[in-house]
Amino acid sequence: MVLLRVLPESVDIDLESLKNDITEKIKDLCKINSVNEEEIGFGLKALMFQVIVPDEEGKIDRVEGAISSVKNVSQVDTRDISLI
Repeated sequence: MVLLRVLPESVDIDLESLKNDITEKIKDLCKINSVNEEEIGFGLKALMFQVIVPDEEGKIDRVEGAISSVKNVSQVDTRDISLI
């Protein structure tokens, strides 16, 4: 299980639309367990994706790369990794 924090490029980005775009991009790479919003400050919110990634070398990097390639994504951080 991997917890990823996704920061949008600005506070003006529609998070629901961004969530849908990211979900579409990574659906074949991992199983999405949950998606929540986290308040960062000054009106900026992050999307917290909890995903289940197969235990294969480089798989998390591929998921991060796919998310980073989505329009309006500023940054992707891995916050936590645990075994199921």
